[in-house]
Amino acid sequence: MAISRTYSPTSASADAHDLHGLAASLREVRYRYAGAHDWALDGVSLDIRHGEYVCIVGANGSGKSTLGRLIAGLSAPDAGVITLDGHTVFDEAGAHADQYRFARHDIGAVFQNPEDQIVTTVTGDDVAFGPENLGMSRKRISEQVAYALDAVDMTGHLADDPTTMSGGQQQRIAIAGIIAMNPRMVVLDEPTAMLDQDARMGVLTILDALHRQGTTIVHITHHADEAYRGQRIITMSAGRVVSDSEPTAEPADADTDAYDRPSQDDFRHLLQASGMPVTWLRAGSSDAHSPSDLSSASDDVSITAAAPAANGVSTPVDSPGTEEVSAARGPALAINVDHVSFTPQGAAFPSMEQLAFSVRSGETVALMGANGAGKTSVVKLLSALARPDSGNITVAGIPVATDRRYTASVETPHGTGSAGLRADRHTHTDSWIGRLPGSAVKPLSRKQRIELRHRLGLVMQHPEQQLFAHTVAEDVAYGPRNLGLSEQDVAQRVDEALGLLHISELRDRSPFGLSGGQQRLVAIAGVIACHPDVLLLDEPTASLDETASARIRDMLVDLHRRGVTVLLVTHNIDEARAVADRVVVLEPPKHAGQHVHARRSRGTRNVETDGISTASGISSTQQAASEPSQAADGAADPHVGTGSGRSVIARLDARVKAVAFLVLMFSAFAISSPYQLAVGAVLTVGIVAAARIRPSLLLARIHMFLFLFVFAGALNIFFVRTGTPLAHIGPVPITDDGVHTAIIYACRFALVIILGAVYVETTTPTAMTDAFESLLSPLKRCGIHVQEIALVLSLALRFLPTLRVEIMAVAHAQAARGGSIESGSPAQRCRAMCAIIMPVFAASLRHADNLSLALDARSYEEGIRRTHWHDMHLHIRDGVFCAACIVYLAALVLAAVLL
Repeated sequence: MAISRTYSPTSASADAHDLHGLAASLREVRYRYAGAHDWALDGVSLDIRHGEYVCIVGANGSGKSTLGRLIAGLSAPDAGVITLDGHTVFDEAGAHADQYRFARHDIGAVFQNPEDQIVTTVTGDDVAFGPENLGMSRKRISEQVAYALDAVDMTGHLADDPTTMSGGQQQRIAIAGIIAMNPRMVVLDEPTAMLDQDARMGVLTILDALHRQGTTIVHITHHADEAYRGQRIITMSAGRVVSDSEPTAEPADADTDAYDRPSQDDFRHLLQASGMPVTWLRAGSSDAHSPSDLSSASDDVSITAAAPAANGVSTPVDSPGTEEVSAARGPALAINVDHVSFTPQGAAFPSMEQLAFSVRSGETVALMGANGAGKTSVVKLLSALARPDSGNITVAGIPVATDRRYTASVETPHGTGSAGLRADRHTHTDSWIGRLPGSAVKPLSRKQRIELRHRLGLVMQHPEQQLFAHTVAEDVAYGPRNLGLSEQDVAQRVDEALGLLHISELRDRSPFGLSGGQQRLVAIAGVIACHPDVLLLDEPTASLDETASARIRDMLVDLHRRGVTVLLVTHNIDEARAVADRVVVLEPPKHAGQHVHARRSRGTRNVETDGISTASGISSTQQAASEPSQAADGAADPHVGTGSGRSVIARLDARVKAVAFLVLMFSAFAISSPYQLAVGAVLTVGIVAAARIRPSLLLARIHMFLFLFVFAGALNIFFVRTGTPLAHIGPVPITDDGVHTAIIYACRFALVIILGAVYVETTTPTAMTDAFESLLSPLKRCGIHVQEIALVLSLALRFLPTLRVEIMAVAHAQAARGGSIESGSPAQRCRAMCAIIMPVFAASLRHADNLSLALDARSYEEGIRRTHWHDMHLHIRDGVFCAACIVYLAALVLAAVLL
């Protein structure tokens, strides 16, 4: 039984002036957000001692996250006194900026949304950002990066782009970035909200290890089992501390020995204990409930059911007898995925391979699996927000994706059969077309897309990104209006959806002024109001308190009774057991373990030749981190071969490469003759070959820019009037000089675009900004803040993908609720694009604010002396490349003079 004491300001102030041993001390702290009427924190007083493990709990909107920001030193209150690590950062005189900076050096913070904490686009560079700001030596930074990535089980992702990872993987990267700083106190706001069970236990184990080392832990959570790991549980309500407990026992429904017996925490064991029907899907296997032909279905079931057994656990899936197969044929299929493969944009390997499963009409299926297994990708494919590389997808009878190579297989007697797919799987045509993702897959027609939006509902992983109207009622009404309903029916659906989620009182409020939990409920209401036949939800209860989560579960149960088909992506086994008929578990594709080897083999050093072996006790991550510059540069060159090291262009010194490529690109504009063009073409082909980038992939990256600029150059054919006329288009003569000029302009634009693309593909953003800062460093003597300018450039490179994601999220939200942005006329699409400006602008401001907090949390300060993890050195290859560039420039000059 927990021993509880009611918290009072009197008891807290008994040692008000004794700050010895306190990691944080707050006295009568009040905080109110700009424009808000109520206090987010109202008279909060508490002490946290060094080495304590404190958990903060409470409902959404109770003030937990706000309190966490104050304890982390990331925000200043409106009133009260705050002392952090012995530094009085706020008192009657206001905020003390210097004291805040000193305190933050020993405090780490992990935010609720990990995407807002990532400051660059290479994992190793992001984790190293904090240690760089603390002035650690390069050797120490490498050690800290290796330790941190190994601690969060992200070994081998050193050179990957964290902005393209799943939410759970991003959360682990964010935690690694804080661990690498070795702080005395860590404040975490829902760090496990987006993690699968095994990853969640891994993070909690990390926190336990940090606590044993003497680190103070302040953990904000909604999970009772996580809260009972702490030494104290502080409960918040309406901005006040209502209780401060010292737990002495687990809650009644918890396994008191669960954390002492790791096998009990294994995801497979937990699923087995749940008693639910479970299907494990590996690449090439089929769901036991899939209506494939009998022979193939039997084979596939044996494969998927045997997967857990190989690990000593039997899968609770009944063998597919005649009765089950017959039942599978009976009900109509709401969702059918037939051997689908998909590679996300920018990824080196597919996130799913040969995936096959189905969901019957009226069924509720929980889609589970480890972070990065491809669950969110499945949701995007089903909702036609992405196109697969191969395979067929049908939702509510609508062909969302049709593989042109296997269209005949769609008409099998048992739905979308796979026999035809298997028969031709290894044909020469398949092998060739397979290199062009999505090229053989027919997308939806405009009419089919409109029908899909009317029948399919989508709740995204961050549903608050789906909000874009001025009031809650208007936002919820957006979908029903697009269905062509009368205003009376629209109002009825809005009332019904708000009432179903118990948020009717919010109807006249702005969705952008609500708490995160309230925004999520509003976004879900907007989808429910459309009355979809099929509903996809991607982790809808992540970061929600129990009350809000219960509302969503009750809603799903109600929809199930109405016959709505539901596919629920979740990590919560209890949630799946409460609402789902069965569970489908995605297992990572076979390439998941190969990309690490592929990336390491591109490095310039060999593990064996350097005398490092696994017996030395150095982890694989430490080996990778010992070569930070090489590993990080490898991230920008994902297309090179896997056996003979990274490309020569990728290994060039970043400063030399930046200057040389700028000179080459500008010199292309001086090309004015076919001979010069030939010299430029030879050089460009040589650079592409030296960079070892596949031409087809390079073309895929730049085709839009290439078309635009080549088209602009070709327009010269209509404006050059000199020379011999060859033809006339109306009154406009086409001359030989015009054709010559158009060809020269188009080709030199092409050279510039290709060279720029090679530079971007072979250079990481961090290398770019480091080179920029180094080249401009002489300007420091003139008082120019070169370091800050370089940081702004780095953040801009990081922020642009985020802005694109926000635009796509709002656009997808409108499209998913029947908006005209996707399938309307050109005029309707323009109006729809204009409508997303305000929500995107608001989201940009939010991300900018969170990014500034991320810099504070990682101890970045203006004018500090930072240690650059990547040490730039000139090598012989840099001199050779510079000499080649000089020879090229000389050849251009000679071609202009002599020819």
